Amino acid sequence: MSKLLEAAADRAFAPVQAVLDDGRIPGAALGIVTADGARAVRWGGMAMLTPDRIPLERETLFDLASLTKVMVTVPEVLRLVEDGLVDLDDALARHLPELCADEPNAVARTATLRQLLTHHAGVPALEAIHLWPGDAAALKERVVRQVWPVGQKAYSDIGYILLGLLVERLRGGALADRPVGDGLTFAPDPACSAATEDCPWRGRVLRGEVHDENAFALGGAGHAGLFGTVDGVLGFAAALIEGRVLSAAALAEMRSAQTATRALGWQHRFTVSDIDEPSWAGGSLCAPGTLGHTGFTGTGLWIDFERGVTWALLTNRVHPSRHTETGIMALRRTVGNIVTAAT
Repeated sequence: MSKLLEAAADRAFAPVQAVLDDGRIPGAALGIVTADGARAVRWGGMAMLTPDRIPLERETLFDLASLTKVMVTVPEVLRLVEDGLVDLDDALARHLPELCADEPNAVARTATLRQLLTHHAGVPALEAIHLWPGDAAALKERVVRQVWPVGQKAYSDIGYILLGLLVERLRGGALADRPVGDGLTFAPDPACSAATEDCPWRGRVLRGEVHDENAFALGGAGHAGLFGTVDGVLGFAAALIEGRVLSAAALAEMRSAQTATRALGWQHRFTVSDIDEPSWAGGSLCAPGTLGHTGFTGTGLWIDFERGVTWALLTNRVHPSRHTETGIMALRRTVGNIVTAAT
């Protein structure tokens, strides 16, 4: 199997290398792991292009962006359920009673943890929290007390920021201080990190600090902020599958279809309704039940439980600017199809 896996990794990394050679993406790492624990990793390109040129290495830490949602926040909320501290169908206001404090009858107060986890609560997708006055503590307090309008159901960073604050409240400490696995961290060494954007707001090229402005301003949040190596991301997925992250019951609930296109946090491929979800990036050959998630910085993780294969494609495609057409969606699908077909 190891020779087959190594050959699969070579085939799957070939289109990634072509994108690197074309200069559309600075650097990338691809990792594949199978159910028997066999692992193959490929990497190439640059961790930084400007102001210095620094080659990317296997141990380079990537800003995982929204993978934070499924690698940290979803498991943390489910651990609260395991410990009997919350139920998925609890209203968030039960545990954060000051939610929408100035409007006791605000619809957002009825949003449940399950709705927030599946992006079905209808709270806003985004808000420029980083432009609000005050330090991180003041911003967190305002986020909870803010009267959030409820509208069309949409993928929502705000919902996951609120879930992160729930975890902090019930665990009595910062989300960024919660334990994460080897190769994962909320406090990366800049010298070991892939650069992201030349940030106009902060006035510098970001390296070793979270790309997402709101996560930066909040000092860590439930929607972004985790960094990881390709081996760290694969290690998380292996631990999840092996039952070392969640109980069997919690893992089963996490994997179950909550909507036509989502499990708890993750995108899934359970039904023919997936044809209405063009944002699925795992490719056309994934088995039913495959879970996946991507991050804005150019990261992604997919777990095909039926075939017993996991793959992570990590890039710093926003370096030095997010305003570049990198072809990341097509690349993800190409890689996913090659991995699935070859393993």
